[in-house]
Amino acid sequence: MSMMGELTFFLGLQVKQLKDGTFISQTKYTRDLMKKFGMEEKRPDITFAQRGAVCARFQSSPKESHMTAARRILRYLKGCQEVGLWYPKEGGFKLIGYSDSDYAGCRVDRKSTSGTCQMLGNRLVSWFSKKQNSIATSTAEAEYIAAGSCCAQVLWMRQQLRDYEIEEKEIPIMCDNTKYISTDKQLADIFTKPLCESRFEELKHELGLIELS
Repeated sequence: MSMMGELTFFLGLQVKQLKDGTFISQTKYTRDLMKKFGMEEKRPDITFAQRGAVCARFQSSPKESHMTAARRILRYLKGCQEVGLWYPKEGGFKLIGYSDSDYAGCRVDRKSTSGTCQMLGNRLVSWFSKKQNSIATSTAEAEYIAAGSCCAQVLWMRQQLRDYEIEEKEIPIMCDNTKYISTDKQLADIFTKPLCESRFEELKHELGLIELS
């Protein structure tokens, strides 16, 4: 094993290690993507960000509508090439899970989508957006399935933290329930449903997605 210096690039991710934190982005990958598909001169579109997972479902037999959506996604990426995840040095290590679902959101088979994310203090460390395997018969069932997926990830992360001698005895999972979390505090909304631009930008900021100046 040889010492190659400070980490700056890893598996397509660009890493900038600063005094007050670490910034991770895919700027080079995105620029290469724009060049590959001839999108360098296209006007960016910063309002179309949440259809990537949907388009991926039709990659085996895409239609013209899916190709149009994919081009809009590329235009969105062009407009946020410098955006990445910010991991500040300061802050606690309290693990919190957020869980959400969109009931019967798929127009083809009426399956719901689960969206979850896990925060370690104010740092986003894990997330996913995935269509559920079965058809939920109610909003409560769709939320329960999403919460179960979030709980499984949280339990795995708790075990990883124990390896670093960080013990998390009580880990809250924030589901869509106004008794425990207000709608405007549900960070997982961004993984399950279309949002207005102002709400989308607000959640990006809460998740630590910034453009490093």
